[in-house]
Amino acid sequence: MPLSPAELLEAQRWRYATKAFDPSRTIPPETWDSLEESLVLTASSFGLQPWKFLVIADPTLRAELRGHSWNQGQITDSSHLVVLLAKRRIDAADVDRLITTTAQARGLDPASLDGFRQLLEKTVVQGFSPERADQWAVNQVYIALGNLLTAAALLQVDTCPIEGFSPPDYDRILGLEGSPYRTAVVVALGYRSTDDKYAGLAKVRYPRQELIERR
Repeated sequence: MPLSPAELLEAQRWRYATKAFDPSRTIPPETWDSLEESLVLTASSFGLQPWKFLVIADPTLRAELRGHSWNQGQITDSSHLVVLLAKRRIDAADVDRLITTTAQARGLDPASLDGFRQLLEKTVVQGFSPERADQWAVNQVYIALGNLLTAAALLQVDTCPIEGFSPPDYDRILGLEGSPYRTAVVVALGYRSTDDKYAGLAKVRYPRQELIERR
């Protein structure tokens, strides 16, 4: 059965950017598996999926990352920490990968996708400047972030998206320098601490009539 509209809004109103996690509580494996799969199922432009997701479990590594994240406790105290990476550029190999994967998934002859291949090569591979390609990939990663936040809320898993960190230091610590990917954004997931004073605060949003315009 699908969620009711009321259940959807309840989950959205329940979630907030969790500042203090309960380090004694861990996301159950079956719940975490569904959240990982939600990341995999995220929509992306052209279906190119210009991302990778690092799940950081090593406590020592998380402690080192915390030192380059304004010392935010969410980095070490949350149940799970995900570093979302953006692909630095899209090239012909990425197009080949998507064409091959699409043909296999849908039982098609790859040659039947030549028109799609040409569109990708013209639009993304040849049409994007390096700066535009980088920004485009980061934009796609934020779609994945939003999808993860919503999926977690529906499962009553707390989250905190984090931009307060040093991307160059993350890239260095995670061995990403010179790799096809770079750090874009981080998200901590787990369960809120009873001491988190932000959990009970009213959600602050502008009125719908100021944000949504119908034409």
